[in-house]
Amino acid sequence: MQTFPISDYGAVPDGKNLNTLAIQKAIDACHKAGGGVVLCGPGNYLTGTIKLRSNVQLHLENGSRLIGSKDIADYEDCECGFKSDNAPEKTCKSLIAAKDAENISITGFGEIHGEGLSFFDTSQSGSFFKKPSIPRPRLLTLYKCSNVRLKSISFHNSPCWTIWLRKCEEIHISGIRVYGDPRMINNDGIDLDCCRNVVVHSCIFQTADDCIAIRAMQSPFDEPGVCENITVSNCILDSRCQGIRVGCPEDSVIRNLNFNNLVINSAANGIVLENPKRYFSGKKAQTASIYNLSFSQVTINCQRAPIMVNVEEGIKLRKLADLSFSDFKITSGGPCLVEGNPDSIIRGVSFSNIALKTSAEDAIVCRWCEGVKFSNVEVTAIS
Repeated sequence: MQTFPISDYGAVPDGKNLNTLAIQKAIDACHKAGGGVVLCGPGNYLTGTIKLRSNVQLHLENGSRLIGSKDIADYEDCECGFKSDNAPEKTCKSLIAAKDAENISITGFGEIHGEGLSFFDTSQSGSFFKKPSIPRPRLLTLYKCSNVRLKSISFHNSPCWTIWLRKCEEIHISGIRVYGDPRMINNDGIDLDCCRNVVVHSCIFQTADDCIAIRAMQSPFDEPGVCENITVSNCILDSRCQGIRVGCPEDSVIRNLNFNNLVINSAANGIVLENPKRYFSGKKAQTASIYNLSFSQVTINCQRAPIMVNVEEGIKLRKLADLSFSDFKITSGGPCLVEGNPDSIIRGVSFSNIALKTSAEDAIVCRWCEGVKFSNVEVTAIS
């Protein structure tokens, strides 16, 4: 496999010179040659938006750091199926991006830094720093890509969602680490949106917002998609908000998800399938169809709800059904919730081998649901 060191194309590892063009030249040369490895050696490489191409492996050696520019002018709007004004957080900008690429990967024990705090007003006190009026870039955005591999790399302090994979297929993510400053809102670890055939394992996520979010967003500028066949295993999730979030009212189909052998530590909730009115824009129908989800061998320590399956009154989903929670060890400040409404009955939920220690007045709350089964559920009140 051919190797294309970015230093051969003029990249300077001093953390001061902008290396966007040099790194892009190395990527383009690698792609033109039929593929290979774009090598980032030790040092600090300041850069704006770079775009991956098919058959390119971006490899960051140990001691190598890609550092995102603090100047928003160094970032491009990247294709993601949305116009910027309609995109989540009103931004399509990203440090690393790709569209319609295949056989792409980011590997190595190096680091990708987003300089996230530079995009926030850090003079504002409170739970989170105040979001700025300018768009904040993500660290990695891939759109309609296939055969994607992320291995061993670490992502630090993304100004917005760290990793957004939209309409991608055949994804393998292993051993990555995602660290987000707990004072920055909307710094999700990874958002899998309308993706198929995904494996995530042996990763660590420490974020202020959702560690893992599974979505099937429908854009007015793109056809609806399906999110399916996703396995997440052997991961540690540490969040100020949620460890795992699945779906929103205006999503499309989300199905066949398997989560196992996880540790979730949260200042708020553990696993959330929440459909409140505030997530319904009214621009599209309430189309979400979410079913066949399995969660097993999960340890949750949280201050609020360890498991929240909720459809607020006034929201009518197409389907929310066939959810399995087994072999859980839970310590929580709030109850497990399964709450539908008269227009959205939640069906087919099972709890088995659950050890729940909670300081909540109610341990498990079920409303407007059907076919909820309990097997070997032990509840202990704690003060």
